[in-house]
Amino acid sequence: MALLEFDIDERAELLALRDIAKGRHPFAEYSALFNEQLMRFYGLEAGAQSVRSFENIVIPGLLQIEDYTRVLMKARVTTGRPTEVESRVSARLRRQRLLEGPDPLELSVVVGQAALMYRVGDDDIRSRQLQHLIAMAERHPDTLDIRIIPYEAGGAIASLNSATFHLLDFKSARLPTLGWIEAAAYFEIVDDPKRVTALEYLFDQIRSIALDHQRSLELIKEIASQN
Repeated sequence: MALLEFDIDERAELLALRDIAKGRHPFAEYSALFNEQLMRFYGLEAGAQSVRSFENIVIPGLLQIEDYTRVLMKARVTTGRPTEVESRVSARLRRQRLLEGPDPLELSVVVGQAALMYRVGDDDIRSRQLQHLIAMAERHPDTLDIRIIPYEAGGAIASLNSATFHLLDFKSARLPTLGWIEAAAYFEIVDDPKRVTALEYLFDQIRSIALDHQRSLELIKEIASQN
């Protein structure tokens, strides 16, 4: 740093980043459960300032209630071991803590209306999940933005043909925006600048199709009231 003539503030920032990189992974206790790619994503998510997400048919993981997550995990886990299901549920609940506290994660999600309508578990779980979305939006008005793509915009969203993806942004200008693409049998971290830019453009396109935050919240409440 002396040779390259970094100033005092730059040195402090780089040293702080080094200390974080050398520290214990926030999800180290789950290292036997998740592969290297997922562990890397969870570590990056824990250090992000903001996340932009698109989910078409499932409630985003950071906004799921415990029982909703458990139903999904039981369907996903193929080993039949209840302990693995509960560990995966525990890990997701741990991730949700990022939305709380004095320096919460800023989360912007775009969700298809189908995610609000699908019955995951029973009617009680679906009802409580919808109420949880409403409560979270009202409790975190400054850091949580929920946008719903209504059924009538289905043609537009279908034309974009996008799987689930996330964009992670960090406080430090030295850390670039990263992407995460996820499908049923495939996921990866995207760090190539051109691909990240393409994902950012896609997110903006999807967000422009969705209802604004207030109208989205009204739609969630309308659907919840029909239960």
